[in-house]
Amino acid sequence: MTHTQMHPTTRETWHRPRDIMWPETREMKIFLLISLPLLLSGLVIMPARESQEAAREPRLANIRQLTDGGENAEAYFNPTDDRLVFQSTRPPYACDQIFTMNLDGSDVRRVSTGQGRTTCGYFLPDGRLLYASTHLASESCPPRPTFERGYVWPVYESYDLFAANSDGTNVQQLTNTPGYDAEATVSPDGSTIVFTSVRDGDLDLYSMRTDGSDLRRLTSETGYDGGAFFSADGKQIVYRAHHPQDSAALARYEELLAKGLVEPSTLEIFVMDADGGNKQQITENGAANFCPFFHPDGRHIIFSSNMDDPQGRNFDLYLIGADGAGLERVTSDPSFDGFPMFSRDGRKLVFASNRFARQTGDTNIFIADWVP
Repeated sequence: MTHTQMHPTTRETWHRPRDIMWPETREMKIFLLISLPLLLSGLVIMPARESQEAAREPRLANIRQLTDGGENAEAYFNPTDDRLVFQSTRPPYACDQIFTMNLDGSDVRRVSTGQGRTTCGYFLPDGRLLYASTHLASESCPPRPTFERGYVWPVYESYDLFAANSDGTNVQQLTNTPGYDAEATVSPDGSTIVFTSVRDGDLDLYSMRTDGSDLRRLTSETGYDGGAFFSADGKQIVYRAHHPQDSAALARYEELLAKGLVEPSTLEIFVMDADGGNKQQITENGAANFCPFFHPDGRHIIFSSNMDDPQGRNFDLYLIGADGAGLERVTSDPSFDGFPMFSRDGRKLVFASNRFARQTGDTNIFIADWVP
């Protein structure tokens, strides 16, 4: 990724054209004459690549890459489906900040404070933003975990939830209890926030009003419950969970949690009613299944999993019925695909992926048309 200019609230990026083939036929010459200006903007996929992707991933059409290098993830639509919020580590910031952009990747603006580490940005129905941040504890980024005990996620005790205007102004703190408060999303009617917290000694799901009132605990099983999203009608919540099944697994979970860590190697997808009742396990494959999201029809769930990789490194997107039936693989790129979200009309899917990375480890935001 080559930056020509970076400002606190916007960036301009030069896109190097990819995989340009010199014309060998009259038709190809005409195609290049028409499409070269678009190719230089990085927004056109060459016909050969597009046809190969369509054959492998028939649910996705017209895939467009919106970011170009670095670490970009968790992109979610605004209420009118014309703008995205996402988290990104990019200069001059040493760790994730929250940004917004248009659906074509233009007009990128930082909307978090620029201090500490942030995660899980999400739009409220009124257009305001919801996210978690550590900036009140320190202006610096909290330390990354070491992997001497394996791959782990940090659950920083300095994370709290904040709401802000769509331009990042008028930041309001919603939680202030000791310990991790993060992974927040909101119901479609804007009345209820669901989030993960360690306030009662375990990583559980809670709900509250958007002003922080009417706090309710939704899960109580020992283990990690997180990454929750409401269904389009607001009646159900889908989430990921790891509930240790034996004494050794429980001891390891509790040991890591005491150090502010969680091991995401085994996560299953669950669904429950919005009040925490009627919990149902949707997957049972022993893999790392995460970032589930309801299709607007309420009958299907899309999620990311490494279930088909014996090494556990390649994550793809899968579609499954809300009753656990009809599993279907959606992506097949030999890298990471995750964090999917449908637009409210179900016509578009946004997701993060390592595909087409310029450098190892680059994760970018992609958007595609969803093929029913």
